[in-house]
Amino acid sequence: MADKTFRPEYISFDCYGTLINFQIVPTTRDLLAGRVPEEQMPAFLRDFRNYRYDQVCGSYYAYEQVLQDAYDRTCKKWHLELTADAGAQFAAAVLNWGPHEDIPAPLKIMGDNYKLVIISNADTSFLDVSVPKLGADFHAVYTAEQAGFYKPRYEAFEYMVEQLDASPEDFLHVSSHTRYDLMPADDLGFTNKVLLDRGYDPHSLAYNYTTVDSLDELNKLLGL
Repeated sequence: MADKTFRPEYISFDCYGTLINFQIVPTTRDLLAGRVPEEQMPAFLRDFRNYRYDQVCGSYYAYEQVLQDAYDRTCKKWHLELTADAGAQFAAAVLNWGPHEDIPAPLKIMGDNYKLVIISNADTSFLDVSVPKLGADFHAVYTAEQAGFYKPRYEAFEYMVEQLDASPEDFLHVSSHTRYDLMPADDLGFTNKVLLDRGYDPHSLAYNYTTVDSLDELNKLLGL
């Protein structure tokens, strides 16, 4: 955080990957069984991750179809036969994911002391299932479907700010993703940002965020 004495009005979070354990790899492996050699799997997964990012940089449309389209693009690059219901299989998997083990207890403590907010890259129906699994009270939950845009589009963050009649300086934004969250948040004037480091993205320290390894560590920085 830029100012260790800062008390935010809101602590905002990314959901999938940061709070909910993003477990897309097992489903991807099931879909590719016998078609991609194990030694090539990391490269396929990297391409799939990159296409998922590219797929949400345009106009909003349903998350299940985003997953389908990103998977299809990856398969085309790899000259693999497409799977018509891949998006449905990924969507079903998302609904079964739970929180990272290190999340519920410290998140509950944080929620007892601050207004917690989620801005998530998914449809509202996914958050309706996932958020109750976190075990904390949230002041507000906003989705790409409600905003009409996915992160990293600025409009997703602007929607959250406008809905709360706030300004970027009122937030401490927490994410495990630099590209989806911390870079655009910095561009928009979110001066207090935290990377909950789960190894998803390379570090980009020029974007002025504090790195923590756990929410317990963040709670200590907040004096909790």
